[in-house]
Amino acid sequence: MTYVNRAELSVDEQLAKFVETELLAGTSVQAQDFWAGYSALLQDLAPENARLLAKREDLQSQIDAWHADRAGQPYDAQATRAFLTQIGYLAAQGAPFEIGTGPVDPEMSSLAGPQLVVPVMNARFALNAANARWGSLYDALYGTDALPGAPKGKAYDTARGAAAVAWAAEFLDGAVPLVSGSHKDAQSYRVEDGALIVAFADGETTLKDPAAYVGQSGAGDKRSYLLAHNGLHIELMFDPAHPVGAASASGLRDVVLESALTAIQDCEDLIAAVDAEDKVAVYRNWLGLMKGDLAESFEKGGKVMTRALNPDRSFTAPDGSTLTLPGRAVLLVRNVGHLMTTDAVMMAGAETPEGIMDAVMTVAGALHDLAKTDGPRNSRAGSVYVVKPKMHGPEEVAFADTLYARVEDLLGLACGTVKLGVMDEERRTSVNLRECIRAVKDRIVFINTGFLDRTGDEIHTCMAAGAVVPKAEMRTSAWLTAYEDGNVDAGLASGMAGRAQIGKGMWAKPDAMAEMLEVKIGHPKSGANTAWVPSPTAATLHATHYHAVNVAAVQETLKSRDYASQEALLTPPLLNGRNLSADSVARELDMNCQSILGYVVRWVDQGIGCSKVPDIDDVGLMEDRATLRISSQALANWLCHGLISEAQIDESLRRMALAVDRQNATDPAYTPMAPAYDGPAFLAARDLIVQGAAQPSGYTEPLLHAWRRKAKALKG
Repeated sequence: MTYVNRAELSVDEQLAKFVETELLAGTSVQAQDFWAGYSALLQDLAPENARLLAKREDLQSQIDAWHADRAGQPYDAQATRAFLTQIGYLAAQGAPFEIGTGPVDPEMSSLAGPQLVVPVMNARFALNAANARWGSLYDALYGTDALPGAPKGKAYDTARGAAAVAWAAEFLDGAVPLVSGSHKDAQSYRVEDGALIVAFADGETTLKDPAAYVGQSGAGDKRSYLLAHNGLHIELMFDPAHPVGAASASGLRDVVLESALTAIQDCEDLIAAVDAEDKVAVYRNWLGLMKGDLAESFEKGGKVMTRALNPDRSFTAPDGSTLTLPGRAVLLVRNVGHLMTTDAVMMAGAETPEGIMDAVMTVAGALHDLAKTDGPRNSRAGSVYVVKPKMHGPEEVAFADTLYARVEDLLGLACGTVKLGVMDEERRTSVNLRECIRAVKDRIVFINTGFLDRTGDEIHTCMAAGAVVPKAEMRTSAWLTAYEDGNVDAGLASGMAGRAQIGKGMWAKPDAMAEMLEVKIGHPKSGANTAWVPSPTAATLHATHYHAVNVAAVQETLKSRDYASQEALLTPPLLNGRNLSADSVARELDMNCQSILGYVVRWVDQGIGCSKVPDIDDVGLMEDRATLRISSQALANWLCHGLISEAQIDESLRRMALAVDRQNATDPAYTPMAPAYDGPAFLAARDLIVQGAAQPSGYTEPLLHAWRRKAKALKG
């Protein structure tokens, strides 16, 4: 790395050049002021960042000692609560309060709908997510297992197309019903005196709710009618010349749904950014999204295609005025947590917090969006939306509030411009969630639950308490229901209904859309006004759930229920002396080793931070550092308590490496782990298990980063 001096900082030359020639170009912020402010910010806040991390480790040490002293004794909820209160793990509960965040875009407050999460390091994925605001329901049904079977042949399968049309008509009957009859029998649609008229073979009808018709576009045969329900829009697109439209008496060729209202552009779990070169690529893509000029060319079907950001969509409202709707999801950026440091910016010969660098760089990138006064914008309310992950308790959330206030000062932004999302994925945050929200009550715009990271932290926190249950049993543990319900309870008690997002976690099976349609409706039914999906197609299908469920009404009913049990939330998921068979232990060991290897080999060797990884049964699952954290911590726990040995781990890793090599045999960029078993990826996977108990909070980043950098160095 080559460094240049900037305001008592040593800055990687690539990063400095990017900041000075791209990031700040066209803004009112001068480079010398930027570096001076960044330097001052680091001098003030880096020590506090380090202190908070040391406190995490001190609390964990005390918890480990507590469990060691009580080895063999039954779990005592009252004693545990008293101990956690004494050491400051449990915060005192303050007086009731409500958040004061504003201004906020409706997508982040009053509207309910799906949320995409994508690696911002991949420009194509980033663009796909931004453009996933609207999606074809016909395509989503036709191309997935949402319908039984699969398309026959490469040409259009008319029978499957008809099944998609029938499914969509049934959806329309539920979301925008007619006074009489069904959309499936419609012969034509027209607008007359500001009302949508639907004709059948034997008469005409209108929408049961006339106000659901809100606009039209196009002309003649190629026209669209815009409908609204539960705050979301549905576009009926007509074209009798289209193969699908030709098969419809009304000429309806597609039903387009407003789908991903929001999308998180991820700088954290979904990417593998380990040095200044990687971080510049991350920041450059985010900058392009904020400026609106990000584009990516790629080859598909032998043709070079270029993807760019979609424009807004315009319709003529019933009163003749122009109705303009956003063509893109409102974007949030997920910065890294407090843990990692970076050598991209050095201070007094030491690495500096990567989370502080992310805060400064990503908010600076958003200056370009904030400067816009018309046309497509990310935030029409003039806000910057940042998701902050992996914070432990109210004190760390308060530190984030201070950090972003300092970033606002540095960049000349009004206080409160930066709105924060708090990821409820660490145990100390879950048990203190209301106080965490209070700590950032005038910035909070998002909370959510994340089963995998939260489970990883659960295992690490109770590492010394005993052997934990197998991974599949975690979903039926007492703490999990209390966690999911408690998140919604805390959000509603803090006045977040209609003012901020209360979210739920990812659907991890991108090929299982039929199962998703059956299961994921539970998220809006739980009172969550958003939930994560892995693809634009999944966003469109999940959008149907927000038409089926009025989340605002659900939230209103939940406000009066009893709070989720904190006692259940604090109950560790232990085997409690239950013996597992040798076969079940071996199966669990193999499943986790295969999962770890399948993900780590792509991360370390190829720099792929998130992908669909085949599991031990060759079922593709979305894997990221959160899934890795739970798998590695689960095995580290069993190693600590003697359920498995290092010799068994090594034997399983070698066998599972052969399986992973087979699963990746068609990838020309793949480097097999067998038969040497001495490459960076294989050794990283082993370290994550055998050193897992010693990793800070059980996080995988320190080991992954170290081994990825070794792999990059080996490749030159």
